[in-house]
Amino acid sequence: MTTAGELDVVVVDLHGAPATDAVVSVHGRGAPPAREAVTRAIDQHDETFIPYVEVFRPGDRVVFHNSDRTRHHVYSFAPAKSFEFVIAPGGETPPVVLDRTGEIAVGCNIHDRMITHLYVSDAPWIAKSDARGRAVFDALPAGRYTVSVWHPQLRPGKAEPEQAIDVGGEAASLRFSLPLLADPRPDPDDRERTRY
Repeated sequence: MTTAGELDVVVVDLHGAPATDAVVSVHGRGAPPAREAVTRAIDQHDETFIPYVEVFRPGDRVVFHNSDRTRHHVYSFAPAKSFEFVIAPGGETPPVVLDRTGEIAVGCNIHDRMITHLYVSDAPWIAKSDARGRAVFDALPAGRYTVSVWHPQLRPGKAEPEQAIDVGGEAASLRFSLPLLADPRPDPDDRERTRY
């Protein structure tokens, strides 16, 4: 009988602070149950994309909502998916099918500091780190796994850091310490003072 184990991954920056919104991918034996494609929404509120990072599987769809009182011009030129929409206040885009793997940076042509990241992956297991920098994977089949981490503030062009680990009947854990660049998003207090 094959045992299952839990893998607890903690992601921090070089100062030991939790790295929220890190995408943790796990490759190894077995696979999770198949699932139907889903549609996820990215909202625009207070001239900010919410969430900052969202995880998708190939075939999933994304819809952009505009909850602001100003229009937004949403666009991406990423190799994995390019698109462009002008969204009126209260409006939304048609669903966009994300059919290729890769990271898709999305901006607003009107508000330059707005940014969100769509991470499309076919990794067998994938999760986004929470406010404590943790991503937990339950019931992994026993075996050896390779775990990699992506974060929007990693230096572009660098390989995703990865580690190998054996998972068995007992809980296993990994810790990643990432050299993150400064957060490009404006401070909420600064955004409030400069809104027009």
